[in-house]
Amino acid sequence: MTDLQALATEAGAWRRELHQMPEILFDLERTADFVAEKLEAFGCETHRGIAKTGIVAVIEGDGSPGPTILLRADMDALPMEERTNLPHASKHPGRMHACGHDGHTAMLLAAARRLAAERAHSGRVVLCFQPAEEGGHGARVMIEEGLLDRFSIDEVYAIHNQPGLPVGAFASRPGPMLAAGDRFVITLRGRGGHAAAPHLANDPMLAQAQLVTALQSIASRRTDPMDQAVASVTWVAAGSLEALNVIPAEVRLGGSIRALKPDTRRQNEQHLRDIVAGVAATFNMEAELDWRPGYPVTVNDPAATEAALAVARAIGTGTVNGDCAPEMGSEDFSYMLKRRPGALLWIGNGDSAELHSPSYDFNDSAILPGIRFWLELIHQRLPGRGMLL
Repeated sequence: MTDLQALATEAGAWRRELHQMPEILFDLERTADFVAEKLEAFGCETHRGIAKTGIVAVIEGDGSPGPTILLRADMDALPMEERTNLPHASKHPGRMHACGHDGHTAMLLAAARRLAAERAHSGRVVLCFQPAEEGGHGARVMIEEGLLDRFSIDEVYAIHNQPGLPVGAFASRPGPMLAAGDRFVITLRGRGGHAAAPHLANDPMLAQAQLVTALQSIASRRTDPMDQAVASVTWVAAGSLEALNVIPAEVRLGGSIRALKPDTRRQNEQHLRDIVAGVAATFNMEAELDWRPGYPVTVNDPAATEAALAVARAIGTGTVNGDCAPEMGSEDFSYMLKRRPGALLWIGNGDSAELHSPSYDFNDSAILPGIRFWLELIHQRLPGRGMLL
């Protein structure tokens, strides 16, 4: 039986190998090969090609009846340049594991090895290695291709590292934990002209300035102060640096709107549409809104969350916060939580750079607490003959 500390050390080596070969969205051929080869070597029933490069492994228990529990790890990286200068830094320019998915994958692989060796649980464990969490709706695609029904999933769980939370610590909360994150691109079309004669043009730059200001009213004046919402314009494109004396005929701007309640999310979209139409009418120009729905609100099931927090307390690796503040980031595990009871938990990454920073690196010291959490979760939720932790 593999010692857990030795297993965590080996998983750290896997993690650093994965870190050097980051891949994007659904194009995870090398990563998927790495994961599948490990799972097959552990003796897991392994299914490939779900959502192109997604992998599902099934670990039957000791034969006693019980539910089927899904544990998820995300595998994809981000399209950004790494600036860590670490020995295991990305070997692929413009791609980086800046969110710790390499660590999530390594932790779940290590747990798979132990669970497959023991098979002391009741029911079934299903391990989901998911592509395209970073903006590609990978969880939704896996569900659309039959993940939850094909494998008869009863409960779903995921852990995600959190910089600033001490290594070994866990945090979660029942109900909304992460926001819905929708995006928009707005095109304003006026009439261009000479900067010296703005009265002969119909300046969309002035209209976009008013639009940016008006969009702030979505959070400040159109949302209940006790609720949470944010609207951010993050991109504007118009004109040319080579022609600063020209009023452009068209301006495009885009950004993100986030909310922690499904009703608020729907209201935000309508408020945005109303504001765009109103500004366009005020300035007598055409407006086109490209609304790009993002991930739903991540809502933890209360009973499943309490069960997962009890697991975190039982392993005793650090503090456990069962009422952490919700955050305005988004997570596509929300698609699974909409269809099955379950929970997402933070696991501490210690004093590291923030997620999506070019200086970020997953903390290998978090691997052992992560393995212990997964094993104890199965021990408690699928009690069979029992397993030695």
